[in-house]
Amino acid sequence: MIIDQRTFTVKGIHYTIRSAITTDAMILSKLRVQIDGETENLDREPGEAFIDELGFKELIQSDSKEPRNLFLVAVVEDQIVGFSRCEGPTLKRFAHKVEFGVCVLQDYWGYGIGKNLLAESIAWADANGIQKIALNVLETNDNAIKLYQKLGFEIEGTLKNDKVLSDGKFYNTIMMGRLMN
Repeated sequence: MIIDQRTFTVKGIHYTIRSAITTDAMILSKLRVQIDGETENLDREPGEAFIDELGFKELIQSDSKEPRNLFLVAVVEDQIVGFSRCEGPTLKRFAHKVEFGVCVLQDYWGYGIGKNLLAESIAWADANGIQKIALNVLETNDNAIKLYQKLGFEIEGTLKNDKVLSDGKFYNTIMMGRLMN
C-alpha cells in the first residue's frame, strides 16, 4: 500500500518518510547490507539473505499493490537512511495482523527515525483495520523495547537462546505485539 509522505525535524535533522518506490531498489539493496554490518540487533549477518536490486523492485511493486503490506523509507537530503516493512500473512487465520521490521543507519540513531517509521506504520494499520502488529526484538536492545512499549506494544513471549551473536553467547528474542486501539 502507498501512504502520503510526511516530513519531520528532530534535533536539527530534516527527514521525510514516504512509501518506497522502485527507483529506491538499488540503494535499498546496498543499505540493507550496510545496516546489517552496523548492529547485531538485526537477524542477519552482512550479506546474509541478500536481496539484489531486482528483488527489491519486486518487493516494492508487490507491497505497493498489497493492501496489507507497507514499505516505507526515511530520506535525509535525498539519501535513504532507513526503512521499515509491514507484511501481512496470506493465511486467513492470520489476516488480522502484520509483522513489522525496521532498520536505520547507525549515524542516524537518536533522531526519531525508527520511532516515526513505526508511528506511520501504526497509523496506517489502524486506518486499514489491521488488528495487530507483531515484531521481534533482541533482548539486549533496551532502547527499542522501551520505544515499542511507549507506542503500545506489550511483551507476549520470549524465544529462549534464539540467536548466537559474535561473542559466541546465546541471546533471547522478545516477541511483542500491539492490538488496535
